[in-house]
Amino acid sequence: MRFRFPPADRSRLTRMPSPNLVIAVLAFAGMGASFMQTILLPIQSELPVLLGTSRDVTAWVITVTLLVAAICTPISGRLGDMYGKKTVALALLGLLALGSVVAALSPSVVLLIVGRGLQGMGMGVVPLGISILRDVLHRDRLGSGIALVSATLGVGGALGLPISAFVTERYDWHVVFWVAAGIGLLALALVAWVVPVSTLRTGGRLDVVGVTGLAVGLTGVLLAVSRGNDWGWGSPRTLGLLLGGAAVLLVWGWYELRVPEPLVDLRVTARGTVLFTNLASIAMGFALFASNVVFPQLLELPTAAGGLGLSLMQASLVLMPSGLVMLAMSPVAGRLEHRIGPKPLLAAGAAVIAVSYVIAVVVDLDVWSVLVVNVVVGVGIGLGFAAMPALIMRVVPAHETGAANGLNTLMRSLGTTSAAAVVGGVLAAGGAELDGVPVPSDDAFRTALLLGLLASVVCTVLALLIPRPTPPAHEHTSLPDGVL
Repeated sequence: MRFRFPPADRSRLTRMPSPNLVIAVLAFAGMGASFMQTILLPIQSELPVLLGTSRDVTAWVITVTLLVAAICTPISGRLGDMYGKKTVALALLGLLALGSVVAALSPSVVLLIVGRGLQGMGMGVVPLGISILRDVLHRDRLGSGIALVSATLGVGGALGLPISAFVTERYDWHVVFWVAAGIGLLALALVAWVVPVSTLRTGGRLDVVGVTGLAVGLTGVLLAVSRGNDWGWGSPRTLGLLLGGAAVLLVWGWYELRVPEPLVDLRVTARGTVLFTNLASIAMGFALFASNVVFPQLLELPTAAGGLGLSLMQASLVLMPSGLVMLAMSPVAGRLEHRIGPKPLLAAGAAVIAVSYVIAVVVDLDVWSVLVVNVVVGVGIGLGFAAMPALIMRVVPAHETGAANGLNTLMRSLGTTSAAAVVGGVLAAGGAELDGVPVPSDDAFRTALLLGLLASVVCTVLALLIPRPTPPAHEHTSLPDGVL
């Protein structure tokens, strides 16, 4: 049955922006948010000197962004379902821009950490953007739009690395935050101007206890995982945070099953399609970030230590095409998802990543082979990231898509955070020495690549085990078919 609109609504709909423009704006906002994840990587090793403090303190400049992003994505998704996805997206972009200005003006490491935390809140824009597309796009355009916005989780970091490297090599390192502030403000203005308002909302009350429990539990687990290499995996601090966070999350899950309006509907999350998709998302996030940890170190390691001896800028340019491929794959992935379905698409993407790791393990890597392997990884990520939200939204009610996509984004973040810790630990533990400085050995690089291969194989198997998606009953959207 078609929706009927009064004359005032009909005139409003005739002025709706083009779907391509809406998709482009949401993709730009997503890339801007994910860019914040890699903005300081070019000068990470120099931060103790630049900030006049210890390496253990400056590690928080990187950790806090990842931590806040992981916690805020499911929470902001739920807020979007309740109060309007565009409204919450605008608030997150405003906080991202504010955090960038705070970081740009920061005279100390404390304010820099505060600014970086505010920047991390912007990551919630990506799942909100995906959910907005479901609310306002015609189903024929939905697949390619979701593919592009979902891919920005990987694209922003890949494209942002050479940008931040260029800026920090030529200007004061604070300038990169002014660039970030400009990106955030531009995204804010474009979203406010272009993106239509979705009227599909759940209403209700915010589950404050659920928000607190999720934040505390995730903080413990993610801190233990991300800082385990520095603190020691068997140290009381690491074990206490890990076990304590896990215990809080178990109690949080018990509570969420009993509250009338939960932050996350765990009964929906436990459905086979959602559960296996989220598990596959962890594995794919691990497979993606394993290459992001290995290849930059291999490219920049001196030739005397078995590396390829490139500068940071040269290495960034070698890795950048992977992000361009993710962008280019978006329309292809959208058409494939429409033709074969999201489940085969996710399995195919994971299999492509597995093939790339097989190549990386069996050949002697040089600059060109790293370029090719990383491009193939980009192809697989482009396919897989397009399939995940499509699978989620086929079985989740339209009024819960914000929270569901936020949780799926959290699962990808768990994968990338775990990869950073595990692969980083492998490279550090299996080290050789160059002029008394520990550097990763060939065996350590190979072991790290094998871990990426294992993760991609696990993702392929999980994708094949996903049950056939069953659409939720009484499905509806906020705008009629054919509006955008």
